[in-house]
Amino acid sequence: MVQRRMQITRPAALLIPLVLTVPLLVDARATEPGSVPAGQRALLAHEKEIDALIAQMTLDEKVGQMTQPDQMFLAAPTDVATYHLGSLLSGGDSDPKKSNSFADWREMIDGYHAQTPQSRLKIPLLYGVDAVHGHNNVVGAVVFPHNVGLGATRNAKLVEEISRITAQEVRATGANWTFAPCVTVARDERWGRSYEGFGEDTALAKELGAAAVRGFQGADLKGPQAVAACAKHYVGDGGTSWGTGLKDASGAQGIDQGETKVDEATLRKIHLAPYSDAIAAGVATIMPSYSSWNGVKCSGSKQLLTDILKGELGFQGFLISDYAAIDQLPGDYRSDVKTSIGAGMDMVMVPQKYQEFIATLKSLVEAGEVPQSRIDDAVRRILRVKFAMGLTPGTTTASDTAMVAGFGSAEHRAVARRAVRESVVLLKNARHALPLKKTAKRIHVAGRGADDMPMQAGGWTVRWQGLRVKDKPDIAIPGTTILAAIKAAVPAATSVTYSKDASGAAGADAVVVVVGEQPYAEMQGDRSDLSLGPEDKAAIAAAKQSGAPVVVVLLSGRAMIVTDELNQSDAFVAAFLPGTEGGGVADVLFGDYKPTGKLPVSWPRSMAQIPTNVGDATYDPLFKYGYGLTY
Repeated sequence: MVQRRMQITRPAALLIPLVLTVPLLVDARATEPGSVPAGQRALLAHEKEIDALIAQMTLDEKVGQMTQPDQMFLAAPTDVATYHLGSLLSGGDSDPKKSNSFADWREMIDGYHAQTPQSRLKIPLLYGVDAVHGHNNVVGAVVFPHNVGLGATRNAKLVEEISRITAQEVRATGANWTFAPCVTVARDERWGRSYEGFGEDTALAKELGAAAVRGFQGADLKGPQAVAACAKHYVGDGGTSWGTGLKDASGAQGIDQGETKVDEATLRKIHLAPYSDAIAAGVATIMPSYSSWNGVKCSGSKQLLTDILKGELGFQGFLISDYAAIDQLPGDYRSDVKTSIGAGMDMVMVPQKYQEFIATLKSLVEAGEVPQSRIDDAVRRILRVKFAMGLTPGTTTASDTAMVAGFGSAEHRAVARRAVRESVVLLKNARHALPLKKTAKRIHVAGRGADDMPMQAGGWTVRWQGLRVKDKPDIAIPGTTILAAIKAAVPAATSVTYSKDASGAAGADAVVVVVGEQPYAEMQGDRSDLSLGPEDKAAIAAAKQSGAPVVVVLLSGRAMIVTDELNQSDAFVAAFLPGTEGGGVADVLFGDYKPTGKLPVSWPRSMAQIPTNVGDATYDPLFKYGYGLTY
């Protein structure tokens, strides 16, 4: 999902037809229980009550259930009841007015929940957040490794546990829906969303995506620790071609929100498969992608949304559009709404212009351009999820007080630390440079990432694009930097010194240089050159000049071009984006945990080799998919 405040420019009309051979097997209303995936059957347990409720609803109330504004753009809190809104969200930068603190988040969301009893039918809200690596927008939450790091763990049970903990911290603030997991299969490292996926291999995305769904939703969506999950971004978002997407931060045509140019068999084999597993795991919601498949936007494709997803795959929950995604469909706003709803979109994320959306959709129904049956189907699907969660009319919905004590707790941080150490991949270890010796007289730490929590946590942390120390000095993310973790790991007799540029490293027993990428998220994260920056290269070179063994720790959301830097180092560690618990990196550096991480991506030798993926006809990366050393 994208948090944006700029005007979206609609692309020119896309005329390439979308041709699928898959027939529409059944409509969602007529699906026989035997043909529904087992994980989806719980969503069909309240059809009679839903029938009765829909029969009472006016068109205004139905359209309201299909509408999701961003809370920051509500004209007034009372609009929740006035417009019968089914959902609200906090986008990436949509925080409480006071602060990003836990207390202010809880107060804000509870305030919105308190509005629904003022509506006629008193249908509770779904409140959605992008809790993609912990409840990451809230200061004080535990921030776990991004999914690419979790892919390196190969540990589905751990991913499920992380998702369960994230659900608990989300429920503690009153939100009850997360736009996660991202089950993308990222096939090009230049894409700025690569770290949101578990890796380049479909089997890995299938296994870990389903585990995340189970963790978020638990055994029963009515459970006090459960939140509704959302598999995204359907479908092929990780397969887009360079030069077909939005412009990146440098102004060059990038890859994000671009076009996936593959045949149907390839789309199914690589990109569609993880959704089958998420559906089987019971996922309640799915978010269609901004991207296109062979020229047609996913958000407007009836074949993708209705025929395949709801028909063939038997998905019984509801579809939520991405942030203002329908604005990108060709044509005017009225045709955008008509196309997307007609294609099968059930709830529409309309951050600002919710009043216009409501008026437009009502007009389309009244004019007969959108059938009443399509509206009823969308509302039925939304109510299925709410009823399955226990959000029936008149239910009091608020933050779960039982979850408050666990928010940001030491117990939760211990799990995050375990995830970090399992996600670290050892790429090189010459001359037994690792593990570091705690008996060393002096260890010198260098690099701009060594004492930079925002860089360690990456994008989607407090802010949509992440924080940079110089941008928001008044916000401190609680946690342990790698420098602090190294200092905590050694006895008092071992001196730990630090300089960002590696000056003063001479005479040390070892030098640890932490380098990598500054935080970024979608749109701004696309990069045509994945080489390290000059400051990072200079720090590694200076460390090499010291004569001490050099250990490089790379913080990144993807594989980067580090061939030269590997040659200058004795040991090289890919830590990806570990989040707040840098102690997990220190655990590996000192040998308290022998590295077990395996690359979730193929590691290219140069930019000329990108994209490179396991299974390619010619496959000769620097490090193959699944590579990882140990001690």
